[in-house]
Amino acid sequence: MTEDNAIPADLVAMKDAVVDAIDDIKGFDITVMDVTALTSMTSYMIVASANSSRQAKSIADNVREKLKAQGYAIRGTEGEASGDWVLVDLDDIVVHVMVPATRAYYNLEQLWSEAEHMRDQDDHDK
Repeated sequence: MTEDNAIPADLVAMKDAVVDAIDDIKGFDITVMDVTALTSMTSYMIVASANSSRQAKSIADNVREKLKAQGYAIRGTEGEASGDWVLVDLDDIVVHVMVPATRAYYNLEQLWSEAEHMRDQDDHDK
């Protein structure tokens, strides 16, 4: 990454706070994806697994509480009714907490890596 498009230090601190909040509630298989080159909607997507829908909801709650306590704005939360996939929108970071079956089915990491591959291919074709 060049100096011109370096990730701001406060965003790195925010990302680290999210990962810590997930880890506090024993979330696992945490994946952090820098998607700045793929979308202007967010900078990072963080995907984590939970053993149950109850744990997924608890992880999402902890992310919101910890980040709000540090002064970050919470834009919204989706999926708490079922808890199989809970999304926390922090604007610059979108957090996805899923039970393993849901995570395997939607496979966001593969989806975004394919988007990156397609972008690289488009850049190459120019």
